[in-house]
Amino acid sequence: MVPRIALRAAAISAASALVLVGAANSASAHVTVSSPDAKPGGYAKLVFRVPTESDTASTTKLVVSLPKDHPFASVGAQVKDGWKAVKTTENLPSPVKVGDVTLTKAITTVTWTAVGPGIPANDFDEFALSVGRLPEGVDSLSFPAEQTYSDGEVVKWAEVAANDSDKPEHPAPSLKLAATITPVAATTGDDDEAGSDVLARSLGGAGLLLGLIALGLALRRPSAGGQGSGGPSGAGSSAGSASEGK
Repeated sequence: MVPRIALRAAAISAASALVLVGAANSASAHVTVSSPDAKPGGYAKLVFRVPTESDTASTTKLVVSLPKDHPFASVGAQVKDGWKAVKTTENLPSPVKVGDVTLTKAITTVTWTAVGPGIPANDFDEFALSVGRLPEGVDSLSFPAEQTYSDGEVVKWAEVAANDSDKPEHPAPSLKLAATITPVAATTGDDDEAGSDVLARSLGGAGLLLGLIALGLALRRPSAGGQGSGGPSGAGSSAGSASEGK
């Protein structure tokens, strides 16, 4: 009876951990930007992760806006099967010097449009840009994005948090810059998402560990039947030895 109760407790603990992991991940399902090699003054690959948050519609279009106050002298769009990429150039309000180049116009938006089915419901895809040079003396760059679904719904990821505790419903993809960025540190463009992922993994690991402990305790404890058969057998052996002695 005890092992069955312990097994049930283990299963409940593991299931609870998986539920917590799923809840944390779903809460952070929005368009984000990351980079494996971003550093001020250099060139970088920007990766935009786009989830389709719909059970019935697919993502058919993504528009990413590039910063006009810190324009890029070079912008290359990833070529993807099933998608058409278009770069839009605009005149800048005033000339901006980027490295040895002074820009009067720059690419301000990149649009990917599906020529196939797009990103299916509840799936995701990634879109990459090669840009440079990244500005120096800047903590982060914001890339407002617009996501269009096959049913006509348009979601604008353009809200900027007022402070660290503010959590907008549709935050703009943001890439943090530092003097030196390692590949590991650069892969996260959203601290809240990274924190949610760490918390989810921790809770999941704790739940699974509790389940294994409960299972181990149940297996180590002898059953009532084993104790009963051992008792009389031992008593009988003792009595037999005493009789032989007499």
